[in-house]
Amino acid sequence: MVTHMAVKTITIDLEAYECLSRARLEAKESFSKAIKRASWEESGLTGRAWAAGFRSFPAASCEALDALEENQKRDHPPEDPWQS
Repeated sequence: MVTHMAVKTITIDLEAYECLSRARLEAKESFSKAIKRASWEESGLTGRAWAAGFRSFPAASCEALDALEENQKRDHPPEDPWQS
């Protein structure tokens, strides 16, 4: 039974390529295996922590919320989303 692995082509700059190439354990190790071995720094910011951060801000006044709502009604996306 032959299993086919999905692949994705990416573009990286030469400096990143050299770093990745040096990270391989041996010349025949695939870049995929080298990437999977890498330890990626965790952001540490969870949804719970993010929400807790907002609890430290004072509640918005009714006037501020009304002003935001009015501005949102007047805000329209550009005709060409690629040009702002």
